[in-house]
Amino acid sequence: MPTAHEIATLSLKQHLGSAVSTDADALYRASFDGMKLSFLPSAVVSVRNDAHVGSVLKLANLHNVPVTTRGGGTSLTASASPFKGGWVLDMTPLNSVEIDALEGLAHVEAGAIVATVQQSAESHGWMYPPDPSSVKHSTIGGNLACNAGGLRGAKYGVTRDYVVALEGYLPTGERVCWGRPLRKWAVGYNMRDLWIGSEGTLGVITKATLRLIPRPEQKATFLAAFASEEEALNAVIKIAEARFIPVALEFLDTESVSGLENFTGTSVFPECPGAAILLIEIDGNASQIETQRAFLRNTIAPLTKGFRTANSEEEAESFWNVRRKCSPAMFAHGDSKLNEDIVVPLRSQLKLIEFLRTLRTSSGLHIPTFGHAADGNFHVNIMYNRDDANACERAKKAVKELMSAVVSMGGAISGEHGIGLAKSDYLRLQCSDNELQAMLAIKKALDPKGILNPGKIFTPYPAWEKRPEKIRLAWDHRGD
Repeated sequence: MPTAHEIATLSLKQHLGSAVSTDADALYRASFDGMKLSFLPSAVVSVRNDAHVGSVLKLANLHNVPVTTRGGGTSLTASASPFKGGWVLDMTPLNSVEIDALEGLAHVEAGAIVATVQQSAESHGWMYPPDPSSVKHSTIGGNLACNAGGLRGAKYGVTRDYVVALEGYLPTGERVCWGRPLRKWAVGYNMRDLWIGSEGTLGVITKATLRLIPRPEQKATFLAAFASEEEALNAVIKIAEARFIPVALEFLDTESVSGLENFTGTSVFPECPGAAILLIEIDGNASQIETQRAFLRNTIAPLTKGFRTANSEEEAESFWNVRRKCSPAMFAHGDSKLNEDIVVPLRSQLKLIEFLRTLRTSSGLHIPTFGHAADGNFHVNIMYNRDDANACERAKKAVKELMSAVVSMGGAISGEHGIGLAKSDYLRLQCSDNELQAMLAIKKALDPKGILNPGKIFTPYPAWEKRPEKIRLAWDHRGD
């Protein structure tokens, strides 16, 4: 006799036909995201048109089947993994991009790859600034779901800052539009921003209208080496105090740089191997570029042990490769990592570095750290070997100590990855009971049966205990 889920899936196939797959390979591919925790769904729906989403959600509510929305699967917190099984909505077929060059808007379906949106905007003389490291793989829908940040956040902010309007479906299957493709909108509650960063728990986004900005005329890239991490971060403070806003201001600590140099067999700055590094990028017109160059040359360069300016696009790319290669290099310190994207106020960055030194000593683990220094968003990578039970325990303890320390510094346990399963164990360090109850009340009001992405964000889950299979992904070593 068929189970209730089998009956529900049969009904799904009757409604949507070949858009529904129960093939073993398709189910497996949809069972994990970048965190690599695998939970098998019972069906995958290839969303070929907007109406498919409404049909799936109505059937899911009728049969009490969980639904997880999925784009490129690049999430690092398991927010795109079907934790409770059920059905996966594969949004990647919905991938159209239309640029309104007059209004400076992009009308984009949820499955569009972020790099495609950027390229389409640039071809019309515009720019879509959000630039996560997964830009070649992640989708607009996924970026919206996690309010993705990225490398250009120092100057241009995060995904939320560029959203004009959203279209999609409530968890119960009704179609809605939050906002309109207009420069101003002051009608009712701001439900648009409620969906952004909700990790697919409050609705399914099918289309977005995104704000574009004029494409900068020029850009320039610099690499600076410092005698210590403190001196590098003091330079960041000087940059902030001068009201100088670079496009990117990336920090690499000494452990990241030493690991990279061992990995590649070459020194980034031969005159000061293992030095802490800042990667700086600026943009603007010719006059703005020259003013910014002069500031860096006169104010920052004298503080360094080495300072380089990229004289070509190829050299600029080689500078960026220093940053990108940190991720694969750190696996010399262990086969597993707990990648935490914490945020601290600029005035607390030195305190964070001091804490991390203490944490390395107390845990006996390598903890290479790099990230977006201009907005205080650092990727703290706690490295360990998954087959070493003692190291696993020390890594677990180190993460909790890190999260507690970050909150005590006035920071945040996540800046761009979200909560998902990976950080649900630490949410209560950040949010009060009153805040959590308000969020849960909204979830209950919009999703009375708990259909959408159940088990994520609010229910503590010891994700560190899971030992993921060594699944290889295209973006495994892209860096963050």
